[in-house]
Amino acid sequence: MTLENFIDEAISPWMREDGPENDIVLSTRIRLARNLTKEKFPIIAEEKDLDNLGLKIKNKYNKRTFKDYKNLEYISMSDLSHVEKRVLVEKHLISPYLAKTHSTGVLISENEKVSVMINEEDHIRIQIYFSGFQINEALEASFAFDDWLEEDLDYAFDEEKGYLTSCPTNTGTGMRASVMIHLPGLVLTKRIKRMLPAINQLGFVVRGIYGEGTEATGNIFQISNQITLGKSEKDIIDDLRMIVIQLIKQEREARTRLLKNSKVTLEDRICRSFGILRYSRIMESKEAATRISDVKLGIDLGIIEGLSHSILNELITLTQPGFLQHYAGKILAVEERDKLRAKLIRERLKIKN
Repeated sequence: MTLENFIDEAISPWMREDGPENDIVLSTRIRLARNLTKEKFPIIAEEKDLDNLGLKIKNKYNKRTFKDYKNLEYISMSDLSHVEKRVLVEKHLISPYLAKTHSTGVLISENEKVSVMINEEDHIRIQIYFSGFQINEALEASFAFDDWLEEDLDYAFDEEKGYLTSCPTNTGTGMRASVMIHLPGLVLTKRIKRMLPAINQLGFVVRGIYGEGTEATGNIFQISNQITLGKSEKDIIDDLRMIVIQLIKQEREARTRLLKNSKVTLEDRICRSFGILRYSRIMESKEAATRISDVKLGIDLGIIEGLSHSILNELITLTQPGFLQHYAGKILAVEERDKLRAKLIRERLKIKN
């Protein structure tokens, strides 16, 4: 796998896999934050020290394979253009913070199920992705990969505090467990407003599709734990599982209620969005996200047939500014992006006129 493969494909290979509850839960992620002993943390380290660490990681792990994570590719952020970095952010392979920070890099597996960010807020941030709702499987896989790295790396660990991290909110397990979940039923019935405060009270945070500082668009929410200190990984996972199971239940009930009480109105909304996506010549990003969400709901409810369940993941990435500009091979003005976005959506929906 090369950089071109990571950049050119709008959807990661693992996103095409069927996962449990994937009509509602789009993906599951485990992120582990780790630092190395005898090394200054990235937030206070000198650039030359970070460069040396990046080179060390590259020499040790580039082109290596661990289990299903084949041909790890080390990519230095300094070698990428602004647009290329943005595409990797849009595919969730790196964070926005990593993209704008010097002396950083990332290891990405061929199937893109694992990415290891180097010199973000911490020396190492491991990300493991699974399709659908597979929180226990993702946790087990992240532990295995973490143990493999630790065979050659000496982590900063305190017997009382746990894993030491740059930000105190990550100290302890160093783990962020999250799910990306599509909740159009709860949004349309306005029940989501009552549920979000309750989730926050349980020690979890609800963000947009690109994490901290982003709003929820296209009825997609990212739910992750806030607390890492004083709770075990299992306790965090159990709590997240409980929340997600309840959200799935409530979302299914909301969809059933909409079909029962407002079927024609719901079908009209979905079919209007489908028609607009099929024939529009200009499509702004927020409108695209909303209408793609409607189409995904239509697919899940059997109102729209012949389209893949993975279309939401694919089109959300395909229509982001970075990918549009990479596809065009140049920097685009907003109006140019809106025209190209509409064109790519039409092509993906196999409408040529």
